[in-house]
Parts: sequence; structure tokens; C-alpha cells
Amino acid sequence: MQAIRLAGLLAGIGLSLGTAPLQAQPSTSGPIRLGLIFPLTGGSSDMGNSALVGAQVAVQEINQVGGYLGRSLELVVRDDEADNDVGLKHAEDLVLKEKVVATIGFCNSGVAMKALDVFQSNKHTLIVPCATGTAITAKYLAAQSFIFRTSAPDQHQTQFLIDEIVKRGLTKVALLVDTTGYGDAGLKDLEAALGRAGLKPQAVVRFKVGVKTLDEELKALKNSGADALIGWTVGPEQGVISASRAAVGWKVPQFGPWGLSHASAFNTSAGKVEGTLMVQTVLPNVFLERNSSFLRNYSKVRKEQPIGSMMSAAQTYDAVNLLVRAMFDSRGDFSGPAMKKALENPSGIYRGVVTTYDRPFSDKDHDAISLNMLWLGTWRNQERGYYYKEDEKRATVIRRKQQG
Repeated sequence: MQAIRLAGLLAGIGLSLGTAPLQAQPSTSGPIRLGLIFPLTGGSSDMGNSALVGAQVAVQEINQVGGYLGRSLELVVRDDEADNDVGLKHAEDLVLKEKVVATIGFCNSGVAMKALDVFQSNKHTLIVPCATGTAITAKYLAAQSFIFRTSAPDQHQTQFLIDEIVKRGLTKVALLVDTTGYGDAGLKDLEAALGRAGLKPQAVVRFKVGVKTLDEELKALKNSGADALIGWTVGPEQGVISASRAAVGWKVPQFGPWGLSHASAFNTSAGKVEGTLMVQTVLPNVFLERNSSFLRNYSKVRKEQPIGSMMSAAQTYDAVNLLVRAMFDSRGDFSGPAMKKALENPSGIYRGVVTTYDRPFSDKDHDAISLNMLWLGTWRNQERGYYYKEDEKRATVIRRKQQG
């Protein structure tokens, strides 16, 4: 019976009993401990708590079918509070003291960047399922790096938004960007994407996170004559932008990165995010069995409407499963170099919630999401949905990563 259950798990992650012989079982016993570092409190907690549930759902499913060759998975959870120094402390604790097998973590790019050296210098596997700063996977060359990611890099998100804006014939783009490191890097990516389209920002306004209103900033941008708005910030402040845009009566389309899809954006704006446009890797989709099944299992762990961040949850769920597949491919060698080799050279595909992963990583690229895999989402009737309704059915044709 155990062999049948194990075979089912292996099939689910794209392996077979033939590729993971039982003699690969490590000599050690007890749970296999995975580190998690997410913002579970504070302004980014919608991302962090959704990511935690995504990991919990994955671990529950894997443990129900025998875990890794009879060893259960165990999550060692830390709250980074969206604070750079707290995140660094937790990274050091998990890697150096707790000695977890691998770590999945970070929703805030600044927190991730502060902690990366801990993982790299100790050759410890890190998969980043939420934070999107372009520099996260660019700090080290992939050939030497132990840092992997299942979220969409900002370089792709900004290009996706500018491509959509150009497609609509809009040319006067106003940028409203926060003053964090995330905002600094996003502004650089936005200006580069605009430049590739032969455009320059119509106006640029910066603001500090934590603001309760942006009425004056939106009035200034409205008076600039812009015909489109991109707000670049995290969830709560995306909601502030939407609320202030409505307050000043500015009806140009509002675009944003994935943070515009967080429940905190909806709640902070009191629903004024309706009709806004944002970058998405995954959306609720009744036509996709894996998608619907995941959402059902999510609701068994945490009931909320709307979900804090579906992308955070799904991308973390997939990250856990990719790690487990790598454990089988590494024949039980959980060292950083062995796990790195296994992640870069998978023995088969993994059919996840976000996509079907066919060689998501290589020794030249540690980002699982490519530009062609993104969708334009919107808030519609208090829920996230595809902006182009036909995309909901098109999503049944899996968009796999562009290699090279």
C-alpha cells in the first residue's frame, strides 16, 4: 500500500519509482525540515499569510502520501515583519542554527536582498516565491547561485505593462512610485521598458509608504496630461492610489504590478480598485482542475474572501513541490550543490498550479517565470479575474517557460 501511495506522489511531481530507488533513502530519520520566512504581520501580511497557507497545503498533500520516502515534511516558520534586519536574523537562524534542508521565503524585495548572502555563502538552497525585484536572481550568476525564484521578476512585469499600454495606443504614461528600494528598482525597470518603446514618462511622482491619501499627488499627475497611470508600490498603498484616483475624478486606466491584486489593495480602497489592471501569473480558473483543486484545499486551511494573495499562495505551493521533486532527483543528497544540480536538471515535468514546469531552472537562469507566461488581470465584482475574458479559456493551453 505504501508503495502505491509513493508511486502516486512521484507521478504527481513528474518522477517514477524507477528514477528514485528506495536505496536513495537517507540514513537519517525524522522529519525533513524546510524553512519559511514570510511577513506574517504588518502591511505585507496578506502576501505572507497566503504564502504560508500555500506551503501548508503542499506539505499536507505530500505527507498524506508518505512524504519523502516515508519521512514527513515539517515547516519551520519565521515572521520577517517586512523588516530587512528581522529577515536577515531569521535567515541566519534557519541556516546556521536550525539547519533546515532548504528555505522558501520572502515577499518583500528589500528583505530578500538583505538576506541573500546568508544563503549564498552557506551554499543553502533558497526559493523565493513572492518577492519580484529584478536584482534578486541577478546578484549572483546562475551558474554559481543557490537562489531560485517562482515569482515574476519586475523586469518582466514592467515590460508586460508597457507592452499593454502601447497596444492600447497610449503614449503619456504617469508614474506614481513609492520611495522604498522596491520603488527605486521598479522605477528603473519602468523607465527602461518605456525607453524600449520609444517613450518617456509624462510625469514621475514619488511618495512614502504608509500614506493615507495621495489626492494631491494624483491631482498633479492628472494635470500633467497623462493618458495612463502606473502605480508602483505594495498592496495597501495600491489601494490608496485607487481611492485617491477616484476622489479626484481621474478616469484614465490604472495599471500596476501584482501588488494591485492583493486583498489589502481591495480593502484599503474600499473596492475602488474595481476595473484596474495588473500583472498576474495565475488567476482563479474553473477550467483548470489543478487551479480549482488548490483553491478548495486552500479554503480548508484558511477561509477568506477574497484570498489575501492567490499568486503568493500558488507560487509557494509550486515551490514546495519543486523542492520535493529535487530531493528525489538528488537521491537524498540535500546539500546545496546537490539540490542546485537537481533543480537545474529535473528528470521530468511538474504540473503545478501556476503552470506546467518544464525545466523551470537551468545553470543560466534561476527564474521560473518568463514574460510569455503573464496574464492581464483585473478586479471585477470584488474578485480577481482575467481582464480579457477569452484568456480564461486560453489558459487551458499551458504557457510554458521560454528557454534561452
